[in-house]
Amino acid sequence: MHDIRTIRDNPEAFDDAMARRGIPNASAPLLALDEARRAAIHASETAKAQQNAASKQVGAAKAQGDEAEFDRLRAEVAQKKAEVADQEQAAREKDAELIAQLMTLPNTMAPDVPEGTSEDDNVEIKRHGDPTPIANAREHYDLTADIDFETAARLSGSRFALLRGQIARLHRALAQFMLDTHVDQNGLTEIIPPVLVKDEAMRGTGQLPKFAEDSYQTTNGWWLIPTSEVPLTNIVAGETLSESDLPKRFTAHTLCFRSEAGSAGKDTAGMLRQHQFEKVEMVSITHPDTSDDEQLRMLACAEGILEALDLPYRTIKLCTGDTGFGARRTFDIEVWLPGQKRYREISSVSNCWDFQARRMNARFKPADGGKPQFVHTLNGSGVAVGRALIAVLENGQQPDGSIVVPEVLRGYMGGVEAIDR
Repeated sequence: MHDIRTIRDNPEAFDDAMARRGIPNASAPLLALDEARRAAIHASETAKAQQNAASKQVGAAKAQGDEAEFDRLRAEVAQKKAEVADQEQAAREKDAELIAQLMTLPNTMAPDVPEGTSEDDNVEIKRHGDPTPIANAREHYDLTADIDFETAARLSGSRFALLRGQIARLHRALAQFMLDTHVDQNGLTEIIPPVLVKDEAMRGTGQLPKFAEDSYQTTNGWWLIPTSEVPLTNIVAGETLSESDLPKRFTAHTLCFRSEAGSAGKDTAGMLRQHQFEKVEMVSITHPDTSDDEQLRMLACAEGILEALDLPYRTIKLCTGDTGFGARRTFDIEVWLPGQKRYREISSVSNCWDFQARRMNARFKPADGGKPQFVHTLNGSGVAVGRALIAVLENGQQPDGSIVVPEVLRGYMGGVEAIDR
């Protein structure tokens, strides 16, 4: 969320920043609400002062036996009290309107984010590994019968999958390998968070109010998390940390749930876009001075997973038109899928600066004793487990129908080197 004081002090800069997001003249309605809110507060304070002054005079009029003046002053006190209540209510309403509008505006862009309107304008910054030529490469759902969409559809409908046998074990092995790597090598703290959260948690990371239709809500008001970024980042909601506590680095392997409301007809075949999926997430809570370096660190952690699995990938910097709502800068990692003959997203690593921290009221107290400041928050997939499974299956496919298991996973697979068709 944005700071109205900053907008008030420099509306032109805010308008320029929002214009990069395709939102023109963003400051005008905000400043109008802010002015109305401040006017109501001023009117309330003025009426309160007048009420207090009249209240002091009531006693004097009573003592002097001036009943007419006593009655006049008492009526004035009652009138001013009503004015105070009305103006305070008006201020609360304008404040709620202002916050509601601020909640719907996306984060500003870092200066180095490339201009653009769609994914076609994203900029490739790195490519690792050469895709191995595979004659007649097949997609993952044609490589094994142990990814069962028919049974899953009978149980739950479309965009679900049921995994069996060695494929289920390979999926589990991938998640375990990712967690172990992030904890043992990358220094992240493992968390097992709830996958049901309150409204406040979803608002804190920016899923509400704008993206309510993209998530599932239970009948008693809980939300099924679309990503464990939500509970992990909200660990520090409402907290004032010590500077020495930073950075905090978390990782979690959880189920995630998305309605995919805006993706009708997109990626309907296979496991690429599911209502229920698993992801290993990374979240960092940092000092403002170190968040840009932390983003590169997190990016390297995610890239390291793919390199250990010997999967070709490319890293791209998203343009202004493709960067997510809460992010100031995002790098996507796309893994090579031979069956599709293209790179597909498997991780996004975003720096949100203080955008989420303001929504959550998450701060730290500087070591020098200065005024508490908002922390910076970052999140990144480390990586999507289902998509990693797809990549391992497609890149490991052999002419005889078997699938080579990456060496780093074989210990998790009981020594199995290849899965027979």
